[in-house]
Amino acid sequence: MSKSTKVLLAFCMVAFVAACAKKEAEVGYVAERVSPEPTYPGKYK
Repeated sequence: MSKSTKVLLAFCMVAFVAACAKKEAEVGYVAERVSPEPTYPGKYK
């Protein structure tokens, strides 16, 4: 085998192993409830 063929084969093997690796669970964040800002009716209301 030529050197370029070996390099290409090694790259393909690394890509295959990376694609088949066990994926970790995604971390989800739960946002807290946001309270609405107080509204002020104004000085004369």
